[in-house]
Amino acid sequence: MSKREQFNIESMETLLMRNDSHIRAIKDINDAHFTEIHYRKKAITITYGCQMNEHDSEKLSAMLTDMGYDATKKFEEADLIIFNTCCVRENAEFKVYGNLGHVKKLKETKKDLVLAVCGCMMQQPHIVAEIKKKYKYVDLVFGTHNLHNFPALLEETLKKDKKQQVVEIWDNEGDVIEGLAITRKKEIKAYVNIMYGCDNFCAYCIVPYTRGRERSRKPEDILEEVRMLAASGTKEIMLLGQNVNSYGGKMDTDMDFADLLAKVNEIEGIERIRFMTSHPKDLSQKLIETMAKSERVCEYLHLPVQAGSNAILKKMNRKYTQEQYLDIISRAKALMPNLGLSTDIILGFPGETEEDFQDTMHLVKTVGYDAAFTYLYSIRTGTPAATFENQVSDEVKHDRIKRLLEVLNPSITIRMQAMQDQVVEVLVEDYSKSSRDVLMGRTRSNLTVTFEAPGELIGKLVDIKITRPKNFSLHGEVVRVIR
Repeated sequence: MSKREQFNIESMETLLMRNDSHIRAIKDINDAHFTEIHYRKKAITITYGCQMNEHDSEKLSAMLTDMGYDATKKFEEADLIIFNTCCVRENAEFKVYGNLGHVKKLKETKKDLVLAVCGCMMQQPHIVAEIKKKYKYVDLVFGTHNLHNFPALLEETLKKDKKQQVVEIWDNEGDVIEGLAITRKKEIKAYVNIMYGCDNFCAYCIVPYTRGRERSRKPEDILEEVRMLAASGTKEIMLLGQNVNSYGGKMDTDMDFADLLAKVNEIEGIERIRFMTSHPKDLSQKLIETMAKSERVCEYLHLPVQAGSNAILKKMNRKYTQEQYLDIISRAKALMPNLGLSTDIILGFPGETEEDFQDTMHLVKTVGYDAAFTYLYSIRTGTPAATFENQVSDEVKHDRIKRLLEVLNPSITIRMQAMQDQVVEVLVEDYSKSSRDVLMGRTRSNLTVTFEAPGELIGKLVDIKITRPKNFSLHGEVVRVIR
């Protein structure tokens, strides 16, 4: 019986018990190592990609802690290195291969070093074949669907001959696994998965092939996780899914995403609720109204448009038009005048003409985004767009993204300047990167604010008067501590 078949017939309780036995076995090995030479083994996880990947790494981190590993931020100190990979952009893959090359030299001098590669890249057969052929010093390879099986795979790796790779990739998703421990990076803010996978199959996107089809978590499991986070001091949660707007579509329940959002809003202790990512085709008026009337739900919407041309949107299989997208924005702003908006835009999709590009420029000028994540289209093997004719040259792509930013960035700066002397509510998240005398936080509309204040304010809600708007952030002074 394969491990995949074994998973299908196991109860969740049995699965978690089996995981615990592998975790204890590895901890015994690490404790014995510590007793013998008084050195605790260290592990590092390098994460690429989206919040879903970051949340997966939080689960890996909890398993590593239970196994007796200490965390480190330095490759040279590590006894176990994990690369949690992303394949949405070509650049992310290049970074992974570059780091694998760097670690090769380290493995030559540190024979007991274990190198693992997991995540979305590993769900692509041609990538796994390349790892086996060119990166034979990688010890363990696993994918997104069997992350929960990491303890068993690591134990197998530790017991095997070093020349043998352990590779386990599941071609399709199983049930949603509940009960895995999670190590949160910050107790003030936390990610909460509400669903996994995607059914949209946008022409350029590899995610449905690497994350699988949509599976929603049960509402009671989500709400219980949020209650536990609130009890532990978490102030802000981010509800995650490849397309949160389609939550509940395959469950035997009438609860949709708007209903779930309303339920989460009732949980005491949580100050702020955010969510991403939203697909425009599934964003309902009910959801907009729920956002507007829910006290804890922030007035912020990340709504990827990808392109402003109807012809390109159709080729992308996005299932909405520019006009429909702008209508959503108009209705949302009517109920939430202070709504913060961000988006994703792809430049140079196959067949994109200058006229198509001008449609995108028009949309950007019309909406007035607070932020936009712009990308050059890159071919993803296995997606429909990879076979499309009329691929756009790199020269044209770079020219278009330059021209788009020349419109987008000044618009953002003007919006920032308009914040001068306004008082905004900020959740204080941490010290700024530049100084321990300066704190940083975000407004409800997701704008970054810095200000001089003592560290005791971290985790508090404060009112900040904006005294110095910057190009992409704000600086201010504390007016009062709310709570």
